[in-house]
Amino acid sequence: MTQNIGLDVKTPTKECKDVHCPFHGRLSIRGKLFDGKITGDKAKQTVTLQKEAPVYFSKFKRYARSTNTIHAHVPGCMQVKLGDHVLTAECRPIAKSVSYVVVEIKE
Repeated sequence: MTQNIGLDVKTPTKECKDVHCPFHGRLSIRGKLFDGKITGDKAKQTVTLQKEAPVYFSKFKRYARSTNTIHAHVPGCMQVKLGDHVLTAECRPIAKSVSYVVVEIKE
């Protein structure tokens, strides 16, 4: 049974019994969306994402590249690997540094 999470994303076809899954578990989604590239997948059910964004410095009238890094939980119904582009959504804190969950794998 897949539940609606309130976002226009593709639902995973695989079932899982993960409590921290927004589609099959009890985890609710709120707040920000974060689109980035997976730079690390060594931790169990957790990935590291990096997003690049331009930052404008008015003093120099130039743009600079800024990067943000976050940790996100990967539900059991999704298979991600290093280098994938994913969409993550903010949720309640799952661990000390994990407050996002992967909701879609972009192609």
